[in-house]
Amino acid sequence: MAYVAERITTDPEQCGGRPCIRGMRIRVTDVLALLANGLALDQILEEMPDLEPEDIRASLRYAGQRMNRPISTD
Repeated sequence: MAYVAERITTDPEQCGGRPCIRGMRIRVTDVLALLANGLALDQILEEMPDLEPEDIRASLRYAGQRMNRPISTD
């Protein structure tokens, strides 16, 4: 398991190597999808009690960092 960002891990043996929260089987995309569907932080924490508020913020930071990369035009 590798830490790719604060609280975000990847493991080729878990969730197909997709970024997860603290080694759990909760993918960053799962958290982002809940946010995109309009759930508030407290609703997400109720839906996924293993999460902590900082996990949700870490997911947003991770997504922002991943999107803030140059796009190759080659």
